[in-house]
This record gives sequence, structure tokens and C-alpha cells, in this order.
Amino acid sequence: MNNIKIHFLGASGTVTGSKFYIETPELNLMIDCGMFQGLKELRLLNWKALPIEMSKLDYVLLTHGHLDHTGFLPRLLHQDFKGEIIGTAPTLEIAKIILLDSAKIHEEEAEKANKESYGKHHPALPFYTMKDAERTIDLFKYEEKEKWILLSEHIRFKFRFNGHIIGATFIELELFGKLFVFSGDIGRNKDPLLAPPERPKWADYLFIESTYGNRLHPKEDVEGILVSLIKSTINERGNLIIPSFAVERLQSLMYTIWQLYKRNKIPNIPIFIDSPMGNNVLSVFERFKDWHKLTLNEYHAMCDHFNIISSYADTWKTIDDTRPKIVIAGSGMVTGGRVLTYLKQLIDIPTTTVLIVGYQAEGTRGRQLLEGAHELKLFGKYFPVKATIRHLESLSAHADQEELLTWMSNIQNIPEGVFLIHGEPMALDAFRVKIQDVYGWQAHIPKLNEIREFVV
Repeated sequence: MNNIKIHFLGASGTVTGSKFYIETPELNLMIDCGMFQGLKELRLLNWKALPIEMSKLDYVLLTHGHLDHTGFLPRLLHQDFKGEIIGTAPTLEIAKIILLDSAKIHEEEAEKANKESYGKHHPALPFYTMKDAERTIDLFKYEEKEKWILLSEHIRFKFRFNGHIIGATFIELELFGKLFVFSGDIGRNKDPLLAPPERPKWADYLFIESTYGNRLHPKEDVEGILVSLIKSTINERGNLIIPSFAVERLQSLMYTIWQLYKRNKIPNIPIFIDSPMGNNVLSVFERFKDWHKLTLNEYHAMCDHFNIISSYADTWKTIDDTRPKIVIAGSGMVTGGRVLTYLKQLIDIPTTTVLIVGYQAEGTRGRQLLEGAHELKLFGKYFPVKATIRHLESLSAHADQEELLTWMSNIQNIPEGVFLIHGEPMALDAFRVKIQDVYGWQAHIPKLNEIREFVV
């Protein structure tokens, strides 16, 4: 018999900071290694060293490249990690883009805080630097999906396609003959750019995300809503600002708006894409065409329809442009990135509309806007919110409750353990009850830093 210990170091009782450390007699590994985002009490956890012996960590396996699944990786090196970081090729490309962009933002924010003397820490330090990110990327190693990869005599894993974003997978991890399935983030069954997720057929132990465990995505007329907002923006000679995640959401928005123009549903309004990271992600779509639905001709035609901004100087030119326009800019939860500059200048103007798309974690500016905030703190100062705030939930890249249950429906056995992760408390508990009602399975909601022992 072999003892396995799993440490729930993130995405436990909350959505962000995905980290699951697994101790085995043969080696130690981690599934994902993300940053906490949102509430200050969660963000402060990022600065704490993980309660494990990092020199004994052999591998990190990544489900996908999002910051809340990869953003803590450079901090591992501060604790003497020297192992391999394994993902699919597009996942590692996305992770590389995100880590370098994140490091640059950390450095710039620390420099700005020190120069303008805001913030509580003197001097303000970046969470990690560009050099840290580059050292992390040196440890990347890619593996193909749908192929068993042997890590030791009794340990192997397989990446399986999971929709959500380009390169994303769930992980089937076989430990001494038992199958541990880590869902990562599960994509939508109907996605404009990606095929439906694959589904596991067996799981002795299942670790499943619960972001929308208590909700169904509304049956919104996405195209109709976009057409209405765009026409209203033109009539009012205003600005439509769309904070967007650089990976997948940006490309989906581009595709949808491009299709509306091709079908003469909207006029040829200027549309600006202001997300350096998003621009780099577009190149990943070009390189890994087998991971999405677009042909290369469609990809190039789509990109040619938009004004792709690269320099910060062009950001200001776009703000000063008096024409009615659409701006899609990072970041998706309004936690950083170029969108903050647009909001600082435009959120107090009544002809501005801010369209929120996708999930907004607790404590983020995006969540504050959805909850009716009358002012927004940007760069240490408060700005009144006079813009119209709209929300499109159905553009989410996360499966809703029905799609999560469908994803589980192919599992032929009764799992010995089901663990609900990557969700806020209400979603977790509602999903726990729903799983019991639909499948009769007992599900456990682990607490942060909980350790579970398995004898296999």
C-alpha cells in the first residue's frame, strides 16, 4: 500500500490561486501554480512562502495558461524549485506571454507606486521581475495531449482537451493504479472558436472546478445585445469599453464582432484592440491552428478588420480620438492593464458604456462595477462612475452547472472521492447538493491548506 498526500494550497473555498501539491513515495508534483486574485486577504497570500519543501518538488503540471493557474510559478524559484514545468505546447506559449506581461506590470506598478508615493509599502517591490519570469520559462517542457507520459515507475499522466482557452486540458493522473482526475477549467459545449471539451470515462478521485456550480448561463442574444450597444455608441458619439481577458475572450469577441460586420449587422465603426498580451496570444492562434476552428485565411481576415494597438502612446491617441469607437482592452476583471487608462479618462462620461464579459472574482474592480459602485479607485485615486455598465454573462469561457454535470456524465464508476475546487462558497455548496441529487455521489469542499491522505 502507498500513502498519497494532497495539499490544497489554492482554489479551495475560492476561485483563484489554483495549486494542488501531491506527495507520493516516488516523487512529488503540483497541479497548477496560480496567483490569488480579488479580495485583499487573498492577494496577501501570494506573498507567503508555500508550506512545502520546494526542493522536493519534481514536477508542475499545468492544465492551462491563465494567471490564476500559472502566475505563482516564478515565486517557486525563490523557494529553490528546480524541477520541470510541463504543459501542452500552446499552454506553455500562453503561460510565457502571461508571465512576461505580468512581470512587466509588477515592475511598472512598483516603480509608479514609489515615484508617486502611494501604497503602504516603502519601497514597493514587484511580486516578481522579468528576470524571474525568464528563469521560470527556462524550466518549461511541452508534452502532447492524449498521450500517457511516464514520470516514474508507478506514476503517469495524460493531458486531455478541455476547451476553455487554447491549449487547455484536464489531467488524468495515475498514481499506483488509481486515477486522479483534475478538471482544470472546463470550457463550453458551444464555443465559437473551440471544440467541445473531452470528458473523462473513469475517475477514482475527481477534483472538479465549480466556478458556476450554482448557475446556468443566461440564454442571451449576444449578437443582438452587441448590435444594440454598438449602434447606441454611434448615435451618442460615445465610447464602448470592453475589459477583456487576453486569452480566448478577446479572440471570441473579435470573431463575433467581425461576423456581425460581415453580415452587415453593424457599420464599420473604428475598433481598437489594446492588449499587448492579447496581441501575442493572437500569434498563438496562428501557430497552433489544430487547436481551434479558424482557418488561417479566416484568422488573417479577422485580424485585418481591427486596429491593433502596440504602443502606450497609441493608447493616448485612441483616447483623444473623438470618433465613436469600440475599445477592447485588458484586463478582464479590471485588475490591471491598459483598460485602467481608458477608464481613468472615460468612466466619468455619461456617453461611455463599459461592457463586462465573463467571470468577475470577489474584490475585483469588475465585480465592483457589476455591483453598482458609484466610484472606482484607479492609480491611487477615486473616479466617479457615470458610464453605463452592462454585463454579458453568456460569453463566459467556463462551463455552467448543466455543462459541468454533462462533463461528469461519462464517468462509468462511482468515484471514491469527489472534491469541489475553484469556486466561491455559495457555488461550491450548491454544486455539492446538485451532485448528490443527480449522481448520488458525496462531494467534499476542501478548505485552504487542507491536507488529505489517500492509501492506494
